[in-house]
Amino acid sequence: MYLSRLRQAPVTVKFVTNTTKECKRILFERLRRLNFDLQEQEIFTSLTAARNLLEQKAVRPLLLVEDSALEDFTGLETSDPNAVVIGLAPEHFNYQTLNKAFRLILDGAPLIAIHKARYYKRKDGLALGPGPFVTGLEYATDTQATVVGKPEKAFFLEALRDLNCSPEEAVMIGDDARDDVGGAQNAGMLGILVKTGKYRPGDDGKINPPPHLTCDSFPEAVNHILENLLGSK
Repeated sequence: MYLSRLRQAPVTVKFVTNTTKECKRILFERLRRLNFDLQEQEIFTSLTAARNLLEQKAVRPLLLVEDSALEDFTGLETSDPNAVVIGLAPEHFNYQTLNKAFRLILDGAPLIAIHKARYYKRKDGLALGPGPFVTGLEYATDTQATVVGKPEKAFFLEALRDLNCSPEEAVMIGDDARDDVGGAQNAGMLGILVKTGKYRPGDDGKINPPPHLTCDSFPEAVNHILENLLGSK
């Protein structure tokens, strides 16, 4: 209902996500089954951003991502890897695989983090994201990862690029104060934090500048945009 209200307003909608547990096609099909009114081209994922960077660097990645996400890297050469890519990959976060990544990085392979989320929400509660594992490899190898997903400024600017929209004309709605709202605002957008999903009490005060607005729900955020922001954007 509230997404339909946005569709009827003079705005363009884009869905941006750090999810790395599934490829863009599977994500799109899952959202459609949940009756989301969207097109596949309206989705921009950190997997897409990572794929673009790998092609630019012309490297052969060791892909520490879920098997269901590998489709987004089809066509890339992965034998004899000379780069390390880390997404959300619980089945691969074991000593043997992380040690292989560690040795590659020591030998000069770049470390690419699809994102560095500290945690995410599952049906059984909060769970560790890829961030702690990326940080562990950074510490062990005395190197710095290149991060391609939220909260990186480049991620938000790339998501806006094909919308013919400047950051000052855009609003981000999200449940992650640091990655969604903080990242968007650092890119020049307005950020609205919603108290759903992975939100934790007190998150509002963990970023500077603070969120433009904190709402109890997505519908409340949509109402604020339609009633207060359209005339000023």
